[in-house]
Amino acid sequence: MKFLCDEMLKRLGRWLRAAGYDTVIDGVRDRELIERAVREGRLLITRDRKLTEFRDAPGVVILLRSNTVQDCIRELTGQIGIDWTFRPFTRCLVCNTPLIEAPPELWCEVPHRSRIMVRHLYYCPQCGKVYWEGSHVRRMHGKLAAWRANSGL
Repeated sequence: MKFLCDEMLKRLGRWLRAAGYDTVIDGVRDRELIERAVREGRLLITRDRKLTEFRDAPGVVILLRSNTVQDCIRELTGQIGIDWTFRPFTRCLVCNTPLIEAPPELWCEVPHRSRIMVRHLYYCPQCGKVYWEGSHVRRMHGKLAAWRANSGL
């Protein structure tokens, strides 16, 4: 599954990326969102009811009614059965590009006290962001695992 989140659901989009889903976050006009979703074979996730009125909307637009990220996650999981542990931390959270293993010269980006605990280092070849499995990632893994467990998958 590939997704397109409108600007209102930017945080949800980043969590979908964290779970490993190809997720674009865009803030263009409504018609352009629908056209992009259709053109790229993406499901458009929105809270904007007006987007469901477009001719191309059926089968493309997923309308969420929730306001908080937590509730949106629950609602989306209920609607389409998201596996929150699909391919965790394989995409850049900033730009959505698939991550690759980092070359040795990027290890200097990892804080010194964390280096002894880090086994793998990844980076985004598009925006250059470096990723490693620190405590923040372990906490995020815990959230993804809990959401999957609550989904019944």
